[in-house]
Amino acid sequence: MEGSLPEILLFGILAALGNILGGLVLFPSVIHLNFRPYLKYLLGLGAGFMLSVTLIEILPKVIVVWQKRSPDSAEELFLPMILVMAGYLLTQFVEHTIAPHFHLGEEVHHNEIISTGSAYTAVGGMIVHTFFDGVTIAAASHIDARIGLLVFLAVVLHKFPEGFTIGSMVLAAGKGRKEVLISTTLIGLTTLLGVLIFYFIGRGIDSAVTFALPVAAGVTLYVSASDLIPEVNHHSGHKVGVSLSVFAGVVLFFAAHLLLHSIAEH
Repeated sequence: MEGSLPEILLFGILAALGNILGGLVLFPSVIHLNFRPYLKYLLGLGAGFMLSVTLIEILPKVIVVWQKRSPDSAEELFLPMILVMAGYLLTQFVEHTIAPHFHLGEEVHHNEIISTGSAYTAVGGMIVHTFFDGVTIAAASHIDARIGLLVFLAVVLHKFPEGFTIGSMVLAAGKGRKEVLISTTLIGLTTLLGVLIFYFIGRGIDSAVTFALPVAAGVTLYVSASDLIPEVNHHSGHKVGVSLSVFAGVVLFFAAHLLLHSIAEH
């Protein structure tokens, strides 16, 4: 069953708020200092959950959708896999070519001054990333409301660290609360924009979901496997709990997966 507009809109709004709250936690500084040690655990949880959603929900749906498109040709799967790779490489290009100073989950201390250009380049790169977050939520919800919910949960788990990271970079560039709020609101609204554009325009175009879903799968695969997990490995040190948070994210996914399917059956 396809997700409804109010449901998808709520997902977009909540995801956007995650970005904004991630930036606002930097004020007052006591909250920032208390929260920062737990950021790596949240990153691990989000990595495990998003990787599970990508490999167990989104990619199988990509295959099903393309097989329905051409049931007599197994070679037809070549194109969607190219699109998955395109989504993966697009994210790589944006984060490490257009915005090379951005690293998801990086803790930027306020005394580590960076240039204003570097901070806002990171914001620009994040805008592309968060737009595809919105597209992924809407495209998955169009296929199945349950998958849309799981994708939303995967996205929202890394929204708070995103806002925290961007806000920290803006502060490190010598800016204040106003600029942090503007930057995090901008990347949050871009997620909502991705949801709305796909829902009102993409759904009306033949094969939009067919082509958008594999690209979105590539984006989420990159975020989980090449952004979040390396950050978890970097920050884990000798703390086993940080690494275990990735497995906790996988367990959380399966718990949510089973719960949603159980509810659907009744």
